[in-house]
Amino acid sequence: MPHRTETDSRRMLRELRDEMASAQPGQERLDRITTIIAKSMGTDVCSIYLLRDPDTLELCATEGLRASAVHETRLRLGEGLVGKVARLARPLKSADAPSEPGFRYMPETGEEVFTSFLGVPVQRLGERLGVLVVQSKETRDYSEDEIYGLEVVAMVIAEMTELGAFVGEGTSFASPHKHATTLRGVTAQEGEAEGHVWLHQPRVVVTNLVNDDSKAEIARLHDAVEKLRGSVDDMLNAARSRDKEHQEVLQTYRMFANSRGWMKRMEEDIRLGLSAEAAVEKEQSIARARLETVPDQYLRDRLHDLDDLSNRLLRILTGQGVETGAEMPDRAILVARNIGPGDLLEYGRKLRGVVLEEGAVGSHATIVARALAIPLVISVPRITTDALSGDHILVDGTEGVIHLRPDDTVTGAFRDKMAMQAKAQERYASLRDKPAMGRCGTQITLKMNAGLMADLPSLPTSGAEAVGLFRTELQFLTRERMPRRSELVATYARVLDAAAGKSVHFRTLDIGSDKVAPYMKRPDEPNPAMGWRALRVGLDKPGVLRMQLQALIRAAAGRPLSVMFPLVATGEEFARARDTLMREIERERRLGHELPEQLKVGAMMETPSLAYAPDSFYREVDFISIGGNDLKQFFFAADRENELVRRRYDTLNVSFLTFLQVIVDRCHETETALSFCGEDAGRPVDALAMAGIGIPALSMRPASIGPVKSLIRRSNLNEVSELIARVQVRGLESARPALLDYVASLVD
Repeated sequence: MPHRTETDSRRMLRELRDEMASAQPGQERLDRITTIIAKSMGTDVCSIYLLRDPDTLELCATEGLRASAVHETRLRLGEGLVGKVARLARPLKSADAPSEPGFRYMPETGEEVFTSFLGVPVQRLGERLGVLVVQSKETRDYSEDEIYGLEVVAMVIAEMTELGAFVGEGTSFASPHKHATTLRGVTAQEGEAEGHVWLHQPRVVVTNLVNDDSKAEIARLHDAVEKLRGSVDDMLNAARSRDKEHQEVLQTYRMFANSRGWMKRMEEDIRLGLSAEAAVEKEQSIARARLETVPDQYLRDRLHDLDDLSNRLLRILTGQGVETGAEMPDRAILVARNIGPGDLLEYGRKLRGVVLEEGAVGSHATIVARALAIPLVISVPRITTDALSGDHILVDGTEGVIHLRPDDTVTGAFRDKMAMQAKAQERYASLRDKPAMGRCGTQITLKMNAGLMADLPSLPTSGAEAVGLFRTELQFLTRERMPRRSELVATYARVLDAAAGKSVHFRTLDIGSDKVAPYMKRPDEPNPAMGWRALRVGLDKPGVLRMQLQALIRAAAGRPLSVMFPLVATGEEFARARDTLMREIERERRLGHELPEQLKVGAMMETPSLAYAPDSFYREVDFISIGGNDLKQFFFAADRENELVRRRYDTLNVSFLTFLQVIVDRCHETETALSFCGEDAGRPVDALAMAGIGIPALSMRPASIGPVKSLIRRSNLNEVSELIARVQVRGLESARPALLDYVASLVD
């Protein structure tokens, strides 16, 4: 790395620091900054463009261009050289700017006399904030040293923007973290909640941007990095007994922590005048900007590692650790980039809702949020940047919308919506002990899904007649090591105790795809959802499956036991799994252990192939549960994790209903018990259609049982069946419009 003289740069940064500390209005401060930079760099022009919205840059201050253009000249992202710098998030220079491809001449600025151009992005932690530009009349090829120095200045401007230094009279910019913001994400768990933000990892706020003693500041950096390296070594030593993949992640941490290039760049930033914290954050911002443009998942993961390591180093330097001493607010809404199931379980029912910047519909956190029955919205851009702990927040999990620091009008409308839902819930509570029987006399069995002991108290109050699905994988996913058989026995026994005699269908371990335990190696698969997962893992690696079956048998201890195998694709797979279970029953008998009073063995139908299995399968299986989430994605070839396609196909599409009817008819012919399990079972109109085509049992989250039961009791299922048949005969694409009209015609 070439040596850079620090005198001019340090002088400029000190002047910028003094401007930030001054009591001037925001616009005057901006104007003064452009003058300082132009003078220091010996350029005719310095201009600052800031983003008014995600797509529009506005000229906010200038030295050298026409003053009348300030707050009048605007560019779209990618438009002109300035817009190109913002879109690409990297510097751009030219000795002859008008000849550059994409150059846009803005006559109102009077820039036609300026030939050379240098623009650098103003960004903070990957977030675009604007562009810093210098221009000169003479042909000038800006050096790498000058580009680097301007990037350092842009870093300071980014922090000043974040701290609200440019807010005030004349700027027309709202103060950061003060204005109301509406953000859209993806619904992962429905429901609404009002509360206050609780950041899972509080943001590090860098306030000392410029140093007075570069040698002392570099020494601070070295001390902090040594502590960081020590903590990484400690984590690596503690992980010796862990799986290889976990150790590889920590080895990557160690590699970054010992990177000479990383250290040299930060030391150079400090010599040019930045504080140690600002130098770390500058490198972090560059890495995050690069992250947005890297398509390769391996490289993205490594850049995420570097980002996490930078956060750790910032916390060491600033002392702003996770344990800040702040108390979690009442009605806390957790906000995080992402979160593991173990951490989310630790928060438990203290949370009203969860909002994630990343996440996936089928992630561990989603499963836990559903088990805790709290609203969850994922893929919310910028939420960890925009939100501060304590901010008022409204979470609309049904629509996937977040209102941050909402105004009174939005809050009032949201509270009205929640009040209406609370009133409806009171009405549903009155139906708790009544059957889900249509006006035609047909009764539908409503069951609840569960995965944690925390779910089971909902069983008597929800009106559910049984637990149609108990997800056993959560006991594996929320631990740092494989659970012991004795621990599983105790857990399953408590579940049966809490069910108080009501049936519980235990689904055996469903791991793989998006559910991988921390201590298990994730296989490299091009399409994990259709790969080595669920029962396929159990049949290929029978040790864990056998241990789990032994635990279930012992937990039953003379009580009825229902076991269900996930993702059964062929009758032969079910036969192998059932034989494994029967061998364990015989083994337990020989050991003298008490056997289940009654044993029922079922399969989850999550692949279309099983619908056409031989009659022998249907007669051998005691019950079938249609796993609607996976079955629908395989039927329509639409990945439910992919936002581009997951909402494109409707459960009430006539082709899917016709396919479900095939399963209903086969189960009726063979007298096989049948139920439907999944998100769609908890949507009243969808549930009504399933009941109408003859599915006798539905399993859903506890909160959905009341609304579904209410609609079924108001409906005539014979009329629903006839309506769907008419839709099929007419060749319509979906039964939803006709069903919505039918529901609208019902009398309460």
